[in-house]
Amino acid sequence: MSAARIDLDPLLPMLGFGAALALLALGWLLWRHRGASTPQRLRALTLLTLVLTFDLVLFGAFTRLSDSGLGCPDWPGCYGSASPLGAHAEITEAQTAMPTGPVTHRKAWIEMIHRYLATGVGALMTVLMVWSALAVRRLRRSDPAAAARIAPGWAALGFVWVCLQGAFGALTVTMKLYPAIVTAHLLGGIVLLVLLAVQMQRHDPQPLRLPTALRHAAWGVLALLVLQVALGGWVSTNYAVLACQDIPTCQGRWWPAMDFESGFTLRRPLGHLPDGSVLPFEALTAIHMAHRLGAVVVLTALLAFGLALRRQPGATGPARALLGLAALQLLTGLSNVVLDWPLLAALLHTGGAALLTTLMAALVARSHARQHRSAPRAVLDPQLIRT
Repeated sequence: MSAARIDLDPLLPMLGFGAALALLALGWLLWRHRGASTPQRLRALTLLTLVLTFDLVLFGAFTRLSDSGLGCPDWPGCYGSASPLGAHAEITEAQTAMPTGPVTHRKAWIEMIHRYLATGVGALMTVLMVWSALAVRRLRRSDPAAAARIAPGWAALGFVWVCLQGAFGALTVTMKLYPAIVTAHLLGGIVLLVLLAVQMQRHDPQPLRLPTALRHAAWGVLALLVLQVALGGWVSTNYAVLACQDIPTCQGRWWPAMDFESGFTLRRPLGHLPDGSVLPFEALTAIHMAHRLGAVVVLTALLAFGLALRRQPGATGPARALLGLAALQLLTGLSNVVLDWPLLAALLHTGGAALLTTLMAALVARSHARQHRSAPRAVLDPQLIRT
């Protein structure tokens, strides 16, 4: 396969695809919410963008797990074309030379669909930023309370972040699945979900009164989740899932031979050390075991936090969702090991991690949201005082 490169010739058609997808989504949203106020429409757009971003993260995981990350070895198009149709001859030649290699017609379509979805989400984030800024300017005098809930700063931050995601997407291809870049790309998608979840809380405030200790614990659990997602991405991008194929031991031992220094060397290509030598199996074992030990810590923290959250007024639903997702993560994580890393279990594991992090971010935002103002104190009648 020829060296990966950036070819901007198909950039405008690619942006056109993204704009078309965004217009379809916006048209459906405006029709569905016809007659709604601007803040209500912005809330619906934020929710729609959140859902589509989750779909994008999940499809990105499918792209990686199906070995389609280099299905088109250039960026943003495919062999200089805006779709695999225009690159039919080049893809056929690559597939004929290596039928199970990184470039096939199927893998090219998977990779390009992922890029189309990404440009669509980017277009929606752009609309959300511009619409939020204009709405705040218009509503600031007529409805200050509604203007305060729109939060254009969060929308602008989301736009900047999705642009960074596009840059990491380009680096993923041009650096040929460099593990640190691929892991950062996954984390970037999770952060984008978190930003949108916070925006949803601003549009539709649902304050949740929590004790100070539990509020701090929520931050701790969220931090542990992000760290565990990073470890999970590192496992996946280094193909270290099958380094341990037994539970609860690994390779028949509680503490197998491991090379943490090599396993967590970030500046290295896929499967190799910085000096060009092959990454030892002990390094893959270290990566896997770090994620497994992290899972024990995170699941314990989630269980303790979820049980404590259930006792808080108005938090039963979120607590059940949190505990249910934690159980799903445990089940799919075990399935990945004992069932030889099946695609469905791997996708559910990624989706569960994304949902858990999004839910925890929403809970943190709710716990810090402004509480409803208490009712004004009653003014005593002076006549009553005299009597």
